[in-house]
Amino acid sequence: MGLDPSLHEQKLIAETLQRNSETLSPAERRAEAIVSGGFVIAAIVLLVAFAPASAAWNPPAAIACWLALVVALRAKFDMGSGFTVPSQLAFVPLLFTVPASLAPVAVVAALVVAYLPDVVRGELRPVRMLRFLGDGWFSIGPAVVLSVAGPMTSAPDTAVLVLVAALAAQLACDFGASAGVELLVRGATLREQLRETWVYAVDVALTPVGLLVAWHVDEMPWAVLSVVPLLGVLAVFGRERRGRVEGLIELNYAYRGTALLLGNVVEADDYYTAEHCRGVVELALEIGQRLHLDDGRLRNLEFAALLHDVGKVAIPKEIINKPGKLDPHEWQIIKTHTLEGQRMLDQVGGFMSDVGRIVRSHHERWDGAGYPDELAAGAIPLEARIITACDSWNAMTTTRSYREALSADDARRELRRCAGTQFDPEVVALVLDAVTPGLTLRGAPPHAQRGAAQTIAPTLHVQP
Repeated sequence: MGLDPSLHEQKLIAETLQRNSETLSPAERRAEAIVSGGFVIAAIVLLVAFAPASAAWNPPAAIACWLALVVALRAKFDMGSGFTVPSQLAFVPLLFTVPASLAPVAVVAALVVAYLPDVVRGELRPVRMLRFLGDGWFSIGPAVVLSVAGPMTSAPDTAVLVLVAALAAQLACDFGASAGVELLVRGATLREQLRETWVYAVDVALTPVGLLVAWHVDEMPWAVLSVVPLLGVLAVFGRERRGRVEGLIELNYAYRGTALLLGNVVEADDYYTAEHCRGVVELALEIGQRLHLDDGRLRNLEFAALLHDVGKVAIPKEIINKPGKLDPHEWQIIKTHTLEGQRMLDQVGGFMSDVGRIVRSHHERWDGAGYPDELAAGAIPLEARIITACDSWNAMTTTRSYREALSADDARRELRRCAGTQFDPEVVALVLDAVTPGLTLRGAPPHAQRGAAQTIAPTLHVQP
């Protein structure tokens, strides 16, 4: 995750922060039963197979490493559906100061102590502490490797191989547990999970520092506490990042609120236009998903579909609601609503300016005979081409002040007839596929689960 997290990353972080104060969903309960239950079984088997020997203890050093681990676990950096912490600075020394088979138990105990204050403040539901069992999976791999290897040999080559194997086992167990939870809770694909594996570079980068501390911890048990000031600095950076991400999330909600407000203005001025916009939003998002638009473009498409007629608030009502056809002068006035819409959205600023450019172009034609700029084919923004087809479908199948709604069959024939002249042929094919008789559209995409599409867009039922 970069300094400027993507819209998708912001969405995942916002959902994670909200879930912390909620009870477990059925999917989360299943995930915890499988992943956390698996951890408990693995930890018990490890303890039975490699019973800790009292001679392996170094109590003062172990206590110091464990306390440092508690501090490290509080230095959170939010990312996606979870967070990363600089735990390697304390976890690696801990592996060398307690029997390796006890390390998973010590890690879970540290997690509980580290986040107990969040439970007391009401920021974390007590039931969500169950996840700490699953979070402890990263300690199983290296504990197994070090338990099997036994006391670290003095042969450099062998020692290096053991350490590399321990780190590889740690990363594999951590990724496996994380991917399992994400698959069970969000249905995240393996490809999506693999895109987030860059975060393990943090563990790899901090491991040499942890090893340096581990090699001296026997002679100087409290040497591990030397990393605590560094952990404090990282914790400050983590809090600053949390504040930055929360600010971005709030800004996105503010933009969405602005869009809803403008939508309410349209509704107050013309009920048909508001209902029309809602239908276009739903269908446009369906087409955008089928075209695999990314989250940013889906957001812009959603807002543009919602606000594509917002410029009509500047058009006299007697023209908007005139029964019958418009005369040439009235038609020229109507055509200015795309420019008025862009002007209004430009005043909002930010990504709304991008939305405004889509709104400006939603009456362009594939053959270049549209308005206001007479753009053609690929020169027309894809989002505008989607809205053009969806807008026309909705308009044809809705009763207007000057004509009755067309039947679904007639509307489909009209879309086919105009594909390649008025409409993008590829978009038309997707629209026709989406509006088959009796189809109920899937609803808002994941990025808009708390957004305008879910809030205001009714499910579209096409009349057969």
